[in-house]
Amino acid sequence: MLDVTVIEDPEAAAVSLDPIRARLLAELAAGPASAAMLAGQVGLPRQKVNYHLKALERHGLVELADERRKGNVTERLMRATAASYVISPLALAAVQPDPDRFRDQLSARWLLALGARLVRDVGSLITGATKAQQRLATYALDGEVRFASAAERAAFVQELTAGVAALIRKYDAPDAEGGRDHRIVVALHPTLKQTEQTEQD
Repeated sequence: MLDVTVIEDPEAAAVSLDPIRARLLAELAAGPASAAMLAGQVGLPRQKVNYHLKALERHGLVELADERRKGNVTERLMRATAASYVISPLALAAVQPDPDRFRDQLSARWLLALGARLVRDVGSLITGATKAQQRLATYALDGEVRFASAAERAAFVQELTAGVAALIRKYDAPDAEGGRDHRIVVALHPTLKQTEQTEQD
């Protein structure tokens, strides 16, 4: 089972967003189960659970983990293909955010558009690397900082911008034969307060 996978297909995204199917995915992320086992956990008839499982299986969100005989019946144990799922903006290709449409480093909506492009691009790269059975070279840095004042925050942003720009100038080799372009995204936003996080869960 993958830790996280990206859903790019619009139909798969629609299937995953159904509340019952999302609940089944959550149950199956915890471990393999049959339709009969899941029926008791989610409070639905086994036939209805089976119907939803088939829809999830068609779109690659669940897979067969094992089969076992129970009398004259073969029971199928299903499992989620990932512990969690992210829906790529490609699932809404016609209306996906485009950060090149406008550039405003201080806009939260531009930051969101950059984040959406990051999910889209890295999701597509993961899909391609998986098909080619290759590793994908990426790097991410995540941290938190508390600023004493808005002025300190502004100074940090200015210093961070200058530092990253200097690194880009130092290592950028646009004429390097066989080189590969990489995208750099640096983001800064307020940390969600505990109450805000709880309301979203």
